Order: sequence, then C-alpha cells, then structure tokens
Amino acid sequence: MPKPIRWGILSTARISRQFAGDFVHAAGGELLAVASRRMDRAQAFAGEFAIPRAYGSYDEMLADPDIDAVYVSTPHTLHFANSMDAIAAGKAVLCEKPLTVVPDDAEKLFAAAEEAGVYLMEAMWTWFLPAVRTALDWYRAGRIGRLLHVKADFGYPMPFDPASRVYARELAGGCLLDMGIYPIALAWLFTRSDPLSIGVKHHLAPNGADDDVLMHFDLGECQAALSTSFRARLPNSAWLIGDEGTIGIPDFWRASECTLYGRDEVLDHFSDDREGGGFEFETEAVNRDLQAGRKRPEVVTWNDSRAFQRHMAAVFEKMGQQPVL
Repeated sequence: MPKPIRWGILSTARISRQFAGDFVHAAGGELLAVASRRMDRAQAFAGEFAIPRAYGSYDEMLADPDIDAVYVSTPHTLHFANSMDAIAAGKAVLCEKPLTVVPDDAEKLFAAAEEAGVYLMEAMWTWFLPAVRTALDWYRAGRIGRLLHVKADFGYPMPFDPASRVYARELAGGCLLDMGIYPIALAWLFTRSDPLSIGVKHHLAPNGADDDVLMHFDLGECQAALSTSFRARLPNSAWLIGDEGTIGIPDFWRASECTLYGRDEVLDHFSDDREGGGFEFETEAVNRDLQAGRKRPEVVTWNDSRAFQRHMAAVFEKMGQQPVL
C-alpha cells in the first residue's frame, strides 16, 4: 500500500475543525500535527482531535521533517504568505479558498510551487462532493441538453462586527470572497467560460465591506445568475437548466444530493451516504495525487483557481471596490 500522507494543520480556525473532524473518513492520510500562534490553542485542538504534535508557531510546524502536506486555513489575507512559507519548506499545500486576495499573488504562488516542485491546490471542497460530481456527470452525458442557465446562491445572516474576520476590511472581509466564490466556482465548473460581460448589484456594510452581491455573467448561450449575502439566508441551491432538462442541487456548497428533472418529472436522483461532513473527499483526492507523485492537482487545477481570481477581480471592479483596505 502507498505510504500515508502525513498532514499538518496551519491554524486552529473554525474551518480547521471541520477539516480535522472529517479527516478520519479520508483514506491515505495521517493527521500528524497542528500549529497555532498560541501553544495553548494548539494543544487544546490537538487534544480534541487526537493529533500527536502541537506547535506554538507556524514556522516550527513547517520545520518538522515528518510532515508531507499542510492545510492552510488562516484569514484570507494570510493565505499568500502562509502558503509561500509552506512551499519554501517543501510541503505540499492545500490552501483554503480564496487562494489569494488578488490574482497577482496567485500567480506568485504558482510560480513558487512550480520552481520548488511542490504540490499546491485551492481547497474548493464543493467540487469533490459526490452529489456535485454526479450532477456534472449527468450534464456531460447530455441529460439536460444545452446548458442555458446557471443559478447559484450562497448566503447566511452574519451580524455586523467590523472587527470580525468576515467583515474586517484589513482581512479582506466581505461576502464575495467568503461565500461568493462558491457560486462563481460552481458556474465555472459547469461552463468553463469567462463572462462576455458582468452585471453587478451590491450593498455595503457600514465599514465598506460588501455584504450582499448579485451577479449576472453573460456566458454567451448560457446565462449565470449568482448571488451571495451576509444580510440574509439565501436558498443556497444550484440549478443547471438546459433545453431538455434541469439539475437541482440543494445546499450545493455542501451538497449531499442532487435531482435530475425532465420537463415536469423526476428522471433521476442521487444521495450520498457519507460519514463525515464532506471535507474528506477533498483530502482523499490530495492524498491520491501525492501518492501518485503528481505535482499539480487533477481536479481544482491552477487554471481553475486563475478563473476564480479573474471573475472575483472583475466583480470587485464592477463594484468599484478593493478586496482589502
């Protein structure tokens, strides 16, 4: 059997808890270490998830020769520096979305990973969910005909607090980078097309962070209606509408099921039987890539991440906004 990939988690942020909790359901890996800027937090996290090693600094964990791969889950504005440090240490990197705040920094990461011969992937976990893969298979098999509309939204009420990570302008707060990347990535997954034009309506929180964004992507024959919000709970669903049928994906960002419709009838339905929360599929895919000796991801490719960056940058431009102060 291939040697297990030994992982370290960089940061004890909330999303790190889901990664660690789901890790036990992913084949091919071993969760070896966690690092925080405070040792007490690292030790508490390690104790909760039975992780053997705890580090009170990121640099200490990156210097551990036993670690093969690092999961970066710090605030958006730290993704670039933390991923660059991990690459310099020779570690494979799975970095939370968005990979970087601006496209130029993403290109610098790709160049560094290429030069170092190190694996780097943006953690778009939605793309690995069995329900989303099934929906993609249905579409590629022609079961809805020509794709004419993509509708996807992701929003939850987030009480305004300018000091919180999700709103803080100095941390690239705002709903577009935090949640809006999900519908943008979903549209790209099914269309692989850059918009011919983009229409945007948005609302700003008192500190200038975007807290509600509606986007229209003109993709030629296909039109994408995408939205994200901190002001309200949106349906959080995705619809792929063709001239012969429709695919519905409830809670698409964490999807566990999808349904194929004809004109007025259900033609097919898929529901997974996963044991974890869904991060395990992404982790397992990285393990397979690394065990196969791949230096680049097979699913969320660098060109995919480039597309996310292009589209978010274009939306910010339409809003007349910068992602960070």
